Amino acid sequence: MPNPYLHVLRTPHALPMVSAAFIGRLPLSMVGLGSVLLVQSETGSYGLGGAVAAVGAIATAVSGPVIGRLADHHAQCRVLLGVLAVFVASGVAFLWSVRAGWPLWTVFLAAGAAGASIPPVASMIRVRWTHLLRGTPSLPAALAMESVVDEFVFIVGPVLVTFLSTTGHTTSGLVTAFTLAAVGSLLFAAQRRTEPPPAEREHRRSHSAMRVRGLRVLFVVGAAVGAILGTLEIALVAFADERAARSLSGLLIAGLAAGSMAAGIGWGTVHWRMALRRRLLGVLVVLTLLSVPLLLVRNIWVMLPFVVLAGVAVSPSLISCFTLAEVLVPRAAVTEAFTWIGTSLALGVAVGASVAGKVVDAAGANVSFLVATVAAGLAAVTVALGQRLLVVPAEHVPSPALAR
Repeated sequence: MPNPYLHVLRTPHALPMVSAAFIGRLPLSMVGLGSVLLVQSETGSYGLGGAVAAVGAIATAVSGPVIGRLADHHAQCRVLLGVLAVFVASGVAFLWSVRAGWPLWTVFLAAGAAGASIPPVASMIRVRWTHLLRGTPSLPAALAMESVVDEFVFIVGPVLVTFLSTTGHTTSGLVTAFTLAAVGSLLFAAQRRTEPPPAEREHRRSHSAMRVRGLRVLFVVGAAVGAILGTLEIALVAFADERAARSLSGLLIAGLAAGSMAAGIGWGTVHWRMALRRRLLGVLVVLTLLSVPLLLVRNIWVMLPFVVLAGVAVSPSLISCFTLAEVLVPRAAVTEAFTWIGTSLALGVAVGASVAGKVVDAAGANVSFLVATVAAGLAAVTVALGQRLLVVPAEHVPSPALAR
């Protein structure tokens, strides 16, 4: 049987699109952690660093659906270039405000502006795959591949930003992130042959994708997964710092992403018989259980394999979320639906990072892992109670593998 990922990549014009999107989304895994490292180095507080990162993530959550709806109704290229211009300007303002010791409100304002305008390349490429492969057996593999790429981004990004921020100038990590965002977004916008057309005029006044009740359940799941990632991003840095090995924090975060990426690669090659909604419930239960050992481990080298193991359930959760969203909502609202999930992830990261930062300051790194366990448990309960809302409408089912 041919490799489904290779088959997807043979889609005309796919490779340049995927390459540009990889560069453009690297900042997603760098900006939050880079902000924490920069603010902490200037103020000595993980709590304040987490709060600044949280403001940026909340701004992303608020603006994301708006940008997604604009992208549904207008050309992706036009929307992306406008957003990128604001992102670069606000990113420069954020760096300047932190380094120059401007009033704290200016730091939060600049962080919020940068978060609100971070280029949504990850959502846009998923919409392009949906446009190119809708109704074919290759679409689930393409969406799974994108989750795998996301995980690889979260391997490379944290290691890169930690290395740059801790071994060079404290702003080096964020400057690199802003540069990658600009280059990747410009290259992605140039891929016009894969760009989906705007929604037809009669669909432009359609209701929001959030009218679909199943998407609201997925929003909660996305927020929970985001809270787990935000918590671990802060907690693992603090865990390494408490053991005088801060430079190894990027390795721990990369271990989480490596476990998730490996699981995502395998997940996308399986021909599932189990309904999507039941798969999602199962991986969330597993994610809850695998987060518990992180509360107990005290040695950094013992922590690494447990972090990798915990990551195994992350990517399958996101793959199931995005795949369900694609088949639950009408075609004219797919970009918005994907952006809502991205928004929920950003909101979850904000809450997780903020709460974990405060717990670290008050009780230490190990206790802060409890935030991730609680978030995963709440997501599992929500999906268990919302199973009937996740039944795929018959008219939206593209293949037997996604039925029910």
